[in-house]
Amino acid sequence: MLHLPFRRLALPVLIAAALAPAAHAQDTPSDAQAKPPTNLESVVVTGTRSVNRSQESSLSPIDIVTAKDLQSVGDTQLGAVLSRLVPSLNFPRAPGNDGSGIVRPAALRGLSPDETLVLVNGKRWHTTALLNLQGALGRGSAPADLNSIPISAVDHIEVLRDGASAQYGSDAIAGVINIVLKGAAKEGSNSASITAGRYSAGDGKQWQGEASIGVPLGGDKGWARLSVVQGHADATNRGGRDFRDPSSPVYGQRTQRIGEPDISNHQALLNVQYAVTSNADFYAFASTSSREGTSPALFRTYNSARNIRSIYPNGFLPLNDVRSIDSALVAGVRGTTASGWRWDVSGNYGRDHVSIDPIHTLNVDLGATSPTRFNAGRLIATQKAFDVNIAKDLAVGWLQNPVTLAFGVEYLYQRYGIEAGDPSSYFGTGSQGFPGFTPGDSGYHARHDVAEYISLENQITDKLSGSLAVRHEDYTDFGNTTSGTLSARYDFTDTFALRGTAGTGFRAPSLAQQFYTTTSTNVIGGVPTQIRNFAVSDPVARALGAEPLKAEKSHNYTLGATYLPGNWTFSLDVYQITIGNRIVPSENLVGDDVRAYLTSQGYTNIQGGSYFTNALKTRTRGVDFSSGYRLDLGNAGLLQLTAAYNRNHTSILSVAPNPPQLAQNGLELVRVGHIAQGYITEGAPRDKIALGGDYTLGAWNFHSALTRYGQFRQNQDPISNSGYDQVFPARWLLDLSASFATAGWTFTAGVDNLTNVYPQKYKAGSDGAVGGTWPYPDYSPFGYSGRYLYTRVAYRW
Repeated sequence: MLHLPFRRLALPVLIAAALAPAAHAQDTPSDAQAKPPTNLESVVVTGTRSVNRSQESSLSPIDIVTAKDLQSVGDTQLGAVLSRLVPSLNFPRAPGNDGSGIVRPAALRGLSPDETLVLVNGKRWHTTALLNLQGALGRGSAPADLNSIPISAVDHIEVLRDGASAQYGSDAIAGVINIVLKGAAKEGSNSASITAGRYSAGDGKQWQGEASIGVPLGGDKGWARLSVVQGHADATNRGGRDFRDPSSPVYGQRTQRIGEPDISNHQALLNVQYAVTSNADFYAFASTSSREGTSPALFRTYNSARNIRSIYPNGFLPLNDVRSIDSALVAGVRGTTASGWRWDVSGNYGRDHVSIDPIHTLNVDLGATSPTRFNAGRLIATQKAFDVNIAKDLAVGWLQNPVTLAFGVEYLYQRYGIEAGDPSSYFGTGSQGFPGFTPGDSGYHARHDVAEYISLENQITDKLSGSLAVRHEDYTDFGNTTSGTLSARYDFTDTFALRGTAGTGFRAPSLAQQFYTTTSTNVIGGVPTQIRNFAVSDPVARALGAEPLKAEKSHNYTLGATYLPGNWTFSLDVYQITIGNRIVPSENLVGDDVRAYLTSQGYTNIQGGSYFTNALKTRTRGVDFSSGYRLDLGNAGLLQLTAAYNRNHTSILSVAPNPPQLAQNGLELVRVGHIAQGYITEGAPRDKIALGGDYTLGAWNFHSALTRYGQFRQNQDPISNSGYDQVFPARWLLDLSASFATAGWTFTAGVDNLTNVYPQKYKAGSDGAVGGTWPYPDYSPFGYSGRYLYTRVAYRW
């Protein structure tokens, strides 16, 4: 269940959050079930350098999701579970779109996934190498991969819903997700579980085993904890029957696969802490994750120019064999001097390696001897960081409480690479479903960043508290930027307070957005069309209007209130985020003029092009509301109820005019058109409601969650013809589970989406429906596989 009502919301954000407070958070796992909502004593580590900030005294809103919460639904993907528990988080379940069905992005507050920063134990987590393109929400982003982190390793998650670039740097425009790992080796802290389930349609069988085991080191000097996950999920298919061509040998059959992908998952994370002296600790965590699955492309009909009938007489469905290998290592030393200075020095390494290899496919330009499996190349993203963080509580004569002074520096190195595939994968039109990366696409690109920050935080009076943070960055690819944040809170009574934040932020253009180059198949006007995404530095892209990318710049404002009358808790926060120079993929630039130009440049098999552009200025306005109630019934049990609501809307304030080189080349184009704007303004649900209830009686626990996903809209006609634009109405989903605990064992049976709800289908004739074979929208925030039933057995010792 969502426990943001049970713990008050949290702080403004002041950088790395892994000093002594982080160690305290690891040694003292939170347990939202154990305390009434008016006894909120847990220390938060996201967004503050103070050692004693609790949620009750927070300056900015934070949602707390505990390890127990993560086990409250049958889904085993971290991003999917968070989206059910945090109303402001969206986790679309794209079925294909190259690798986006396997490496899925999560988005906060209706913004792009790469505008949310992910931390693990307060340290910046690296991003995925996969760039989400085509029709997926989060189009054009390469964010951190939440699903690469084992759920069994998580103690709790702090979701800061406030801009935080002044504390953490790039990407924290929408907020911060800080994943705090399990630590210590206390009795009762070890656990193992296995979950198994399937969809009521009979497919999508899956299982996942998890374990987390801690051992002491050097007596009471430290500990090491190993968490592992192993699992597999079969695919689901909700594709429609193909009635497009009565002469087809597969007429009336299901030719397209849409739904959940098949995925095998292998993960491990080791977390270590050891006291090297009485006032200094060594800490480290290392993780590895391998996730493999198949992602479907569009079905090629038997008589298509994209098929060779001697190989596939009935046509074929190209599949992409997607594999993401993710690894990370963070190590450091932190401590406190005799004079009270807290210090933390750490190194951070992360790497993500993604391959998308077409299988069950062919290259028509190789004729009847074409292979049916290809090596299409590799994507590699690497991050290295070195951080020094220092803080101290300083007495100031004219203030009644100490001022927390914090400052530090960070060196960040990022590298992005594309490795070419086999020649057969890119020869001519290339392998169907995903043409290979060419030698011209390949290469490695790197940049450096040096950042300095300083922050002040103080309980000014018994009722008034505030914080100020400033951060300066110097990137080698786009230059300097400075961000600032000011937060304040005033407690009018012991139960009612107002809080607010104003700040600026930024997001550096990712290396993937600057240099990713590939060719993919898009459906335009019902016709599969080869579209090439060009690097912005490519002379062809420059002729089509591309320009060097600049950093996004944001202005964030949040105003909120908290109220705790007795066993009730209430919080309400309204926010506005304005983003200038927003980076988005351009519209697919197509038409006779574009095709003629591409042909003149040697791209004879390409019908259109796209690139990334700073063309938009947007404004996002929203509101978050949460409430909770705890009723102790004595011998009759304990009842806890929660309600949370998020609503946001993004408007496009302006679109930059076309650059003069378009006219100079005789081209008149719409760089960001109707479809691309629709992704941003109406692609995510307009609102979300999460209602939850937990009833505990003796060894029994009963859990329920009712979630309403608001309406969303999909634009489909690039020339602004609204005839095939479609609004998909809101849907309610009900999850239920029951658990019985005895002698360390817990047995759970549950069902997600009890009433078997699906999103509304596409209109007949729309591009997205692909002749009815692709009946459901890519944008669906809860997928389209229906009711899921599961059981779980867990043991704790």
